[in-house]
Amino acid sequence: MKALYFKEVRSFLGSIIGYIFIIIFLITSGIFHWVVAENTNFLMGEEVDMIPFFNLSPVILFILIPAITMRMIAEERKNGTIELLFTRPITDLQIILAKYLAGVTLLFISLLPTLIYYYSLVNLGVEAVDDDGIAKTVIDEGATFTSYLGLFLLGCVFLAIGMFSTAVTSNQIVAFILAMFLCWFFYDGLELIGSFSIIGDMDFIFKYVGLTSHYVSIRKGLIDTSDLVYFIGMIAIFLTASLAVIKSLKR
Repeated sequence: MKALYFKEVRSFLGSIIGYIFIIIFLITSGIFHWVVAENTNFLMGEEVDMIPFFNLSPVILFILIPAITMRMIAEERKNGTIELLFTRPITDLQIILAKYLAGVTLLFISLLPTLIYYYSLVNLGVEAVDDDGIAKTVIDEGATFTSYLGLFLLGCVFLAIGMFSTAVTSNQIVAFILAMFLCWFFYDGLELIGSFSIIGDMDFIFKYVGLTSHYVSIRKGLIDTSDLVYFIGMIAIFLTASLAVIKSLKR
């Protein structure tokens, strides 16, 4: 499993694919947060915080993540190399986990440079100096770091959805479209359906199953165990579905 994991990481960072993902993510978020004169701009808000970043990043990720996951298994199926993987001394679960964890690694590397946003806002938001000569800031540090955790977990769910999508087809374009739709559906779609009051008082079910309510909950600065269980559960569901598809290919 370790060898396959490092092979996948090298395929991202040893080629232009991984760097394109990181660069597009950083350029897109940088333009919207520092250049475009909209409510996504850090400098246009009345308060110094990273809320615009955490509001916009999920939208960027559910477009970009399917672009990197679409080739993980679909390409192996198309080229016939998936059969070679099956002959190696590695289980089906290890194949899924190795490829998935490589995607998680790329996601983590992509989020690290955005800490400069936090550093910049901390310096912009220095309010005063207390009696001990220590600068006080107006940015909520606790909420910022829990929001980063929430965004990372959200990205991990998108990656799991992408893994499932690339497993069910040998066509990378189909895998990309399916993954992007499912990411949108679980992030925005279910929230939208729940707002229509289709089943009256039971509409909260749609919102609970959706990703948004749990992501917003973590962003408030308190980490609820139920939210962590939800994210881990969603990851497990889609990885298990991917595993089932992989097993079916061997029949």
